[in-house]
Amino acid sequence: MAVNPYTSTLVSSSLSSKPYNQTIRFIAIKPTKPSRKASINCAALQSSPLLHFPHTINREQQDSHHPLQWNLLQRAAATALDMFEGALVSRETENPFPKTSDPRVQISGNFAPVPEQAVKHNLPVNGSIPDCINGVYVRNGANPLFEPVAGHHLFDGDGMVHAVSIDGNSVSYSCKLTETNRLIQEREMGRPVFPKAIGELHGHSGVARLALFYARSLLGLVDHSKGMGVANAGLIYFNNRLLAMSEDDLPYQIRITPSSDIETVGRYDFSEQHMSTMIAHPKLDPVTGEMFALSYDVVKKPYLKYFKFSKDGGKSPDVEIPLDVPTMMHDFAITENFVVVPDQQVVFKLQEMIKGGSPVIYDKDKKSRFGILPKNAETSDDMIWVESPETFCFHLWNAWEEPESNEVVVIGSCMTPPDSIFNECDENLKSVLSEIRINLKTRRSTKRSILHESEQVNLEAGMVNRDKLGRKTQFAYLAIAEPWPKVSGFAKVDLTTGEIKKFFYGDERYGGEPFFLPSGLNSEREDDGYILSFVHDEKTWKSELQIINAMTMLMEASVKLPSRVPYGFHGTFISSKDLAEQAQ
Repeated sequence: MAVNPYTSTLVSSSLSSKPYNQTIRFIAIKPTKPSRKASINCAALQSSPLLHFPHTINREQQDSHHPLQWNLLQRAAATALDMFEGALVSRETENPFPKTSDPRVQISGNFAPVPEQAVKHNLPVNGSIPDCINGVYVRNGANPLFEPVAGHHLFDGDGMVHAVSIDGNSVSYSCKLTETNRLIQEREMGRPVFPKAIGELHGHSGVARLALFYARSLLGLVDHSKGMGVANAGLIYFNNRLLAMSEDDLPYQIRITPSSDIETVGRYDFSEQHMSTMIAHPKLDPVTGEMFALSYDVVKKPYLKYFKFSKDGGKSPDVEIPLDVPTMMHDFAITENFVVVPDQQVVFKLQEMIKGGSPVIYDKDKKSRFGILPKNAETSDDMIWVESPETFCFHLWNAWEEPESNEVVVIGSCMTPPDSIFNECDENLKSVLSEIRINLKTRRSTKRSILHESEQVNLEAGMVNRDKLGRKTQFAYLAIAEPWPKVSGFAKVDLTTGEIKKFFYGDERYGGEPFFLPSGLNSEREDDGYILSFVHDEKTWKSELQIINAMTMLMEASVKLPSRVPYGFHGTFISSKDLAEQAQ
C-alpha cells in the first residue's frame, strides 16, 4: 500500500490553529459509545484513522495572528476574545463530537483537503479523448484552509475548484481555493474565525460562538458585511462567467486563464442587481438561455425569494414566497413553463441551540409539499401548493410537464431519515430515486420508486442531459453512493422502465458526481455523450479523470492527475469557445 503523505489529528485550541505548513499541537478525543446509531458508515469514510492535512501550501502565510492595522484597543480585545475562545474549545473537546461534526470522520481519508496546485501540463492519457471534449471540466469541493479547532462538517470547508483543461490529448490540471471574503480574512489572521454553520453551531456552545463572532465584528476585528460564504458547492457558467456558489452568500466569479490556471475575480452581485444569498443550484433553461434561482433566509421574513435572469444577465424583481418557517432548500427544478419549489420538513430553528440542540432539524409536524409557480410570475399569487407526504429530496434531477394529464413530473432522490446528513439518526441513510407526479387540477400527488425493488441502491449526485433540462428525459446519470457516503460508481437509469446500467470504478476506487457531457453532434439519441468523473484509488493514493461513453458504458480514456483530488461536490464543463469569451 502506498504511504499516505498527509498526517495530522485534531488541533487542541483555536490559538494553535495553523495553516498547512506549520507545526500543530494535538489532543486525543476520548472515545465513547454513541448513544444513537450512526447514520453513516464510518469505516467507509476513513481510509486512515487520522485526519490528513497537507504540510505545504503554495501561499505565503502571515506569522502574526493580529493584522498590523489593528490599534492597541483592538489588539487587547482580540487577545481577550482569543482567550475566551480557547476556553470554549477546551470545553467543547471534553466530550466526543457526533459523527456529523467530528473532523476525524468528516474529513478523513480522501475527504481531506489538499494544497493548491499550479498548472501542470501534458498529463499522461490512457486511451483517446473524444474530439467533442474540448474545453475545461471544473469541479467544486470543500477544502478547509485551516485545520478544524473543534466541530467540522464536510460542507463547512473553504471552496476549492479543480480544473482539467482538454485540447485533444493535451491535458492540463490545476486546483485553487476560491478567494472568498471569509478566506482572505482568515488567511490574514492566520486562523479560522468565522463560525462553521453546520459543524460548530450546536447547542449553547453554538450560541457562544455566534456571540464571539459578532463581538469581533463590532470591534472591527472581522468584517462580515461582504459575505460569510465558502463558495464550495455548485458551479455554473452563465453570461460568460463561471460562478462558484454556496447557498449562504452571493456567487463568486472564477476565471480560467489562457494558461489553464484558476483566478478568483471576486464576489459577484450581477452588476449590483442582486444583494442577497443565492442557492447553489440555479437552473439554466437550455432553450431560452435564462437562469432561474432561489434565495432563502434563516432569520427574517421573507424566508424565500424567487428570481430569474435573462440570458444577457438582466435580473427580474424578486418574488416573495410566503413560508411559515425558514426551510432548507438546497435545490429546486424547472419545467418549460414552471418552477418547482420543494417546501420540505428539514427546517431552521435557531432557538433549538438555546435548548442545546442543532438549528437544522426534521420537523415531523410539518407537511412536505411542492409549489408550482409560473416562470414569469411577478408575485406568488398564482402559486399552487400540493402536498407530498414524507418527501425529502436533497437534489431534484429534472422535472417536466405532461399536459394531457395536467401533471408536473418531478424526478429526485428521496432521502430518509431526512436530516441524517446533519444530525445523527438511528437509521442508516437511504436515497431512493423517485418519480413524483403533481396533478395541477386535483392538487394531489403520487410518488413511486423508479428502480425495481431488487435493484435498489443509494443514488445521489448526478444529472440528466442538460440540453434537455425542464423537458421529458429518458435517462439520469447518478452516483452510486455506496458504501455511503463514498461513491463506488455511477448508474445510468431509464426513468420510464427503471432499467439500470452500472459502471463501477474498481476495487478501493471511488469517485463523485458523474457529469454528463453531450457529444454536441446533433444526435437524435439523448444518451449520445460522455460521463466525466474524478476517481481516486485508495490503494495507490492517486487520482485520475475518467471519461466513459454513456451509450456503451465503456471507458474511452483516463487522465493521470499530478496530485490527489478529494471527493467533492458539483461541476460543469466549459467549451473552448465559451472560454475564449469569458468576461474579465
